[in-house]
Amino acid sequence: MPQGLRAEFRATLALAVPLAAANLLQMLVHAIDVIFVARLGDAALAASSLGVAIFGLLLWTGTGLIGASAPLIAAELGRRKHAVREVRRTVRMALWLSALLSLLFMGICAAGGPIMRATGQPPETSARAASFLLILMWGLFPMIAAAVLRIFVSALGRPAIATAITFGALFVNALGNWTLVFGHLGMPALGLHGSAISSVLTSTLMLVAYIVVIQTDRRLRRYHLFGNLWRSEWSRFVEMLRIGTPIGLTILAEAGLFTGAAFLMGRIGEAELAGHTIALQVAALTFQIPFGVAQASTIRVGLAYGARDHRAIGHAGFASLALGVGFMAAMAVLIWLFPSLVLSIYVDVDAARNAAMVGFAMQFLVVAAAFQLFDGAQAVAAGVLRGLQDTRTPMIIAICGYWIAGYGTAIYLGFWTPLAGVGVWIGLAVGLVVVAALLIMRWRMRARLGLLPA
Repeated sequence: MPQGLRAEFRATLALAVPLAAANLLQMLVHAIDVIFVARLGDAALAASSLGVAIFGLLLWTGTGLIGASAPLIAAELGRRKHAVREVRRTVRMALWLSALLSLLFMGICAAGGPIMRATGQPPETSARAASFLLILMWGLFPMIAAAVLRIFVSALGRPAIATAITFGALFVNALGNWTLVFGHLGMPALGLHGSAISSVLTSTLMLVAYIVVIQTDRRLRRYHLFGNLWRSEWSRFVEMLRIGTPIGLTILAEAGLFTGAAFLMGRIGEAELAGHTIALQVAALTFQIPFGVAQASTIRVGLAYGARDHRAIGHAGFASLALGVGFMAAMAVLIWLFPSLVLSIYVDVDAARNAAMVGFAMQFLVVAAAFQLFDGAQAVAAGVLRGLQDTRTPMIIAICGYWIAGYGTAIYLGFWTPLAGVGVWIGLAVGLVVVAALLIMRWRMRARLGLLPA
């Protein structure tokens, strides 16, 4: 292996490991909600999954839009190591965008009940999900704003801060759920609503933690991120929208595919929806590692892009793809061989009351094992292309791949064949395969397509 490539593997790992760990911990923070709500029964779990489907779709879209700050900050640091003013401008406008998006998305959450009823969900489940969503929506701004600050500390070479803060959030959310869902420490048992309140409190404390760390760390404090927050930088705001809107729509297309699958499952049956929720948690858990690699790849490729180093760009992309796909190959084998063990992280697989849910989840995990490789590949391929500030064509690929190939297959196999829920999951796999293949092809053709800096 060439020395430059070996060095790139080390640099990518150094950035990706704490980011992936933070992603994994963040997923565990959300998994705690599922673990506690699952103890309330299939009906509560189905309601929470519908509410989280809408909330998660909006949250992922918002974090995608502000994700434009990652390649912008990386490119500025690649061009000039101490680009204090330019980095501050980007972060400030990303925080503005966080606030505006949160207001818009909260309005959508407030209309969650009619949205769910319009998709044919059972009235009782829709009502419970809507009331759950009305509380959960207050966590949107702290979650999106915290994502901006996480990008900042990571691009500045401090990704371990994100890991530490998310690790603390894990315990806060566990305590909040234990206290508020079932009523401990003198608090009332609020059930599903208690889980939503715990999520809002946890996300707010995470945002506060980022602000405190940034204000007290000597290297980070010199950027004065929170000074003159009211000062507009419209050229940077427009640039962020130019790069970030396609990222947000790409994530919306992918997250929308899985959200749409949840609504399809809701029409098939309550037990199928509960099984889908648990199986999807497993797939989402493993996805956090290549997603962390993808975040690292955007920064690594972005630094090389700013420095106009074509060789370093190639090394960063190769190292990231090898790490992301390699990990998912191992996860595919694990899920295939030990599905029951994996499911036991979330539910009691031996309990009679969970028999139907676990049975469906086991079927879905067989398909999930098959698409692990492609899920990792598409995530990292999208990340390396974002490092080149190439977001528009990947957006088109994602929309067509996920919604024409993927969702079309899911609807056909789910409702027009005996496969039912398994058919929906096969549709998810088809979408991931198509998008992964096209994004990797675009990365390989980056020079011919004029994506490299002059």
